[in-house]
Amino acid sequence: MYNFEFVKPATLADAISALGGDEAQALGGGQTLIPTMKQRLASPTTLVSLTGIDEIKGVSSEGGVVTIGAATTHATVSREAGAYPALAALATLIGDPAVRNRGTIGGSLANNDPSADYPAAALGSGATIVTNNRDIAADDYFQGMFATALDEGEIITAVKFPIPEKANYQKFEQPASRFALVGVFVAKYADGVRVAVTGASEDGVFRWSEAEAALASNFAASAIEGLSLPAEGMIADLHGSSEYRAHLVGVLTKRAVAAAG
Repeated sequence: MYNFEFVKPATLADAISALGGDEAQALGGGQTLIPTMKQRLASPTTLVSLTGIDEIKGVSSEGGVVTIGAATTHATVSREAGAYPALAALATLIGDPAVRNRGTIGGSLANNDPSADYPAAALGSGATIVTNNRDIAADDYFQGMFATALDEGEIITAVKFPIPEKANYQKFEQPASRFALVGVFVAKYADGVRVAVTGASEDGVFRWSEAEAALASNFAASAIEGLSLPAEGMIADLHGSSEYRAHLVGVLTKRAVAAAG
């Protein structure tokens, strides 16, 4: 590691002020950022911890929408997001108990790791990412591997998830890291079906539109028989080839639809 200043404000206003400094970066649970700093892939001079800000913590449900404060830990989501069972279940699959009790939903979405679980839930649910400045639709928020629509100094304060009629998340995890080798989140709404895939693409989380169209007409695993994704553009590493990941997307989508239905 290297020397840096650590600030832990108690209010959102103080956090925004602290992030106005040169090379300051927001810190959630640190489960992605700290390892990145250790590898010298990021080198902020000031870390502004958001974990002491009570106003951006907690889970609530109203009017068919589950709202989760950005500083809410994965463990809290798993316990308190029961109004959206698929989302609560997804949170139980993240990392291990230590990660789930420190990592936050806002930190996960802000870093947008290509193998993280929450991006699939947000994109698959058509969630709204709420910041200190604006509301951002999930379809506009994710902009590639580790890339988002957040501006410099902008802070995620909450995430709003519309509750679907049916939903399920299926994850084939990498055993050592417990990140998704491939993860698929399927959600059925009155106006259509959304299928979001994480862990597979070199461009990060994405929607599988062909599967969405097929499932909108017939929400059954059999509806996507014969559909497949090209291996081109899929991640290839020591854990799996691009062809293997493309194949897993189809397998996990079928499982998610079957489980949801």
